Amino acid sequence: MEKATPTAVALQDATVAFRVADGRVYTAVEQADLAVADGEFVAIVGPTGCGKSTLLNVAAGLLQPAAGRVRIFDKPLVGLNRDAGYLFQADALFPWKTALDNVAVGLEIAGTSRGEALARAKQWLGSVGLGAFASRYPHMLSGGQRKRVGLAQVLIRNPKILLMDEPFGPLDAQTRQIMGNLLLELWSADKKAVLFVTHDLEEAIALADRVVIMSAGPSARIIGDWRVPLARPRDIFEARLDKDFHALHREIWSVLKEQVMKGYAQSSQGAEAS
Repeated sequence: MEKATPTAVALQDATVAFRVADGRVYTAVEQADLAVADGEFVAIVGPTGCGKSTLLNVAAGLLQPAAGRVRIFDKPLVGLNRDAGYLFQADALFPWKTALDNVAVGLEIAGTSRGEALARAKQWLGSVGLGAFASRYPHMLSGGQRKRVGLAQVLIRNPKILLMDEPFGPLDAQTRQIMGNLLLELWSADKKAVLFVTHDLEEAIALADRVVIMSAGPSARIIGDWRVPLARPRDIFEARLDKDFHALHREIWSVLKEQVMKGYAQSSQGAEAS
């Protein structure tokens, strides 16, 4: 009998609410149900401010839901998610440390000897194509190179789950595609569970096994879940030319467009009110 694939991340009726300055309760996300299997790459797309990053923070254990449950590998999440590595949109590099030291620092904090940490960091810099840049400081690197260092910084700790919040957002279009292909290459080596937040529907389809759509907030909900029919291994440049890519993009956009316009209208009204 074939063994069932464990669920790496499961949000069950998760509702996230915040108390705002005037004492009211603002519900950011309402009754979210989302399951990510071990080894599965899931992208979350939705309008600005719909709670995509909030869901990542819940999965990371940085936020506790007001209602519902969070399970990691079929066990209730208590405190921080120690199985997850988190790659943020903003660089999380220490400006006074070299690329090599930035990658090694997580291992050193965990108790790995400095010599071993530096040796493994050097290997990871090579894996992301920065072997010749080990002695450079963050300000000496391009945006894409800093993202590569950040990716190595997360992956060196061998997390079982990758949480990625618009990690390539600040980059130009060509560099984003290069980074996307690098991510797919590294991911295919051991197939970690990935939860990837992006505003870019094309990026989501090109990278993921599934694309999940959220409605505009407040009280944002998951309103769609599509499986991507593109074969793996996958090259982002070629995937965007595939007829199945364009068919899926049209189908998802027919649902997403209304939510994007609703989110834009709400943000415009908020700006006028202020």
